[in-house]
Amino acid sequence: MVIDRLENIEKYASLNPLFAEAVAFLKSNDLNALEVGKTELKGKELLVNVAQARPKTKEEARLETHRDFIDIQIPLSGVEIMGYTAAADCQPADAPYNAEKDITFFEGPAESYIEVKPGMFAIFFPQDGHAPGITPDGVKKIIIKVKA
Repeated sequence: MVIDRLENIEKYASLNPLFAEAVAFLKSNDLNALEVGKTELKGKELLVNVAQARPKTKEEARLETHRDFIDIQIPLSGVEIMGYTAAADCQPADAPYNAEKDITFFEGPAESYIEVKPGMFAIFFPQDGHAPGITPDGVKKIIIKVKA
């Protein structure tokens, strides 16, 4: 997991061959002006999802992991709390891995929580269990899905 300020995102471009394209997209667009919806930047390997998340409490937020994709999550309209637990420490849930959606959900709360504010981003790798979207008012956010 990586948490940093958006102005530093270029420093992480070498972590994955597709990160440079994601960074170029972020630098060349007014993120707040993007409309809700999904855009393919490089086929199914690099996707941008602009989402409007509904309000969610820590109790409602479920830990999740992805096998095939890395998430770069960027809150735009307000502070978002994101939970974290290493995937190896997540408790199995009754829901199995969903290959079509590339997601596994787990039970219980996250081990730790951090505020991610507008102007910041979080990167979650396949080994990172995360519980995003915790906010009292909902949040407009960008989720970039990068093939791992």
